[in-house]
Amino acid sequence: MTTTLSPPPATHRPERGGFGRVLHAEWTKFRTVRGWVLSTVGALVVICLVGLLATAQANDGGLKASKLPVGPSGEAVNDAFYFMHQPLQGDGSITVSVSSLTGQVASTPTENKPGLAPWAKAGIIVKDSLKPGSSYASMMVTGAHGVRMQYDYTHDTAGLTGTVSKEAPRWLRLERSGDTVTGYQSTDGSNWTEIGAARLSGLSESPEVGLFVTSPSATEDTGTGTGFNPAVATGTFGAPTLSGGWSGNAWKSQQVSDGAGTNGSYSQSTKGEVVPAGTGYRITGAGDIAPVVGGPAASGVRILSNFLVGAFAGLIMMVVVAAGYMTVEYRRGLIGVTFAASPSRGRVLVSKALVVGTAAFLAGTIAAAVMLPFGAARSFDNGFPVLTVPSSTEFRAILGTGLMLAAASVFALAVGAILRRSAVTVTVVVVSMVLPYLLATASVLPPAASAWLLKVTPAAGFAIQQTVTHYDQVITVYSPAHGYFPLAPWAGFAVLCAYAAVAFAGALVLIRRRDV
Repeated sequence: MTTTLSPPPATHRPERGGFGRVLHAEWTKFRTVRGWVLSTVGALVVICLVGLLATAQANDGGLKASKLPVGPSGEAVNDAFYFMHQPLQGDGSITVSVSSLTGQVASTPTENKPGLAPWAKAGIIVKDSLKPGSSYASMMVTGAHGVRMQYDYTHDTAGLTGTVSKEAPRWLRLERSGDTVTGYQSTDGSNWTEIGAARLSGLSESPEVGLFVTSPSATEDTGTGTGFNPAVATGTFGAPTLSGGWSGNAWKSQQVSDGAGTNGSYSQSTKGEVVPAGTGYRITGAGDIAPVVGGPAASGVRILSNFLVGAFAGLIMMVVVAAGYMTVEYRRGLIGVTFAASPSRGRVLVSKALVVGTAAFLAGTIAAAVMLPFGAARSFDNGFPVLTVPSSTEFRAILGTGLMLAAASVFALAVGAILRRSAVTVTVVVVSMVLPYLLATASVLPPAASAWLLKVTPAAGFAIQQTVTHYDQVITVYSPAHGYFPLAPWAGFAVLCAYAAVAFAGALVLIRRRDV
């Protein structure tokens, strides 16, 4: 008789370090240390307090702020130009030649000197209405950037290069078909090239169409500066040719808006006008049709990221919390107990990162969500207009502030695991992230050095808070001191995340090798 022995039943030792249990244990550690909790709340409060300081100043003279015009996409815009126009009923087109574009720059409140802004504009436009900020499409010649098709303030397409002259005129045409306006250019009025087409959603059945001239600010000497002196431009046009549903009404001429006071302030010493010139017209105008940007030309306008300047102070507080959260166990000899309770050391580090990262994210996000609307309202009450941005940009700045604090906290946690000394960890993170940001935004360093620091150091992460956009068709000083970063918002945040990821990977390797 053969007896078959069965293997003994398997015994399963209970898992001591399941991820849920480890995460709960780390959360319990964090919330039971009063200093860490209070410091996290303190980070939220200090972001708001520093932001309040940025809104405390009142406009000299007690002037009341006026709201900036808002374009179709939600951005603040300049919409100021001299306009000779009449309504177009339904579909149709307008064609005209431009043979000259000259300008003057104000040297005193009552005197102008010759000079032409690079983005002075003379051309034709289809505009939904005369209301500042309404939708439009235009074809134009410019002071230094050739022929362009621009529409709805932020869109710009290049055409023929070179300056316009009597010997080298440019013919421009706009054709309206439903909601679509197509732009064409020609050097002889016979052979036409399409530059582009703009779909203007909801375009009126009878938009205002005609000739326009405008000029943003420029410098007195060269006309190529960054927007310090009011300027005017004069364009010489041939007789416009019309087709389609024109009403036959006489041309009307007027200044459309007096500008937002930024990169297009109107020179009061030279009024806009239309003067007959042979069979055509000579039109003088000033202002700009473009987005409002930050920089010296908009010194009286505040941008939303001004109200988030306290983020660096809140970040320092969260770095101190994250460093202590990791290093205190080394200092008190408790790290062995933690690893004994959870043999998977990677789980411990990930759990710590989730806890401190979440705390930092909530502090940053809540603070930003409070400060952006409150800071904008307070600045407006103090006489400073605030640069309106699309809601998606505002949401990204709010969310990004929380994400930046979270990534910086994880970075500090990982560095703490590597160095195991709280003071050294805080110093390393602050020097590598906060110090470059402060040096760059305070204009202490040359522009090239500032840009380099904000590209290659963890300070690049501050770009996630940027609420202004660099537009090639608007001249100003695009620098960190004025809210502009060398990297795009998410690209800058990716640099910070890369530093955090490398540090975290190094920490994982080291705690598995040396903390035995």
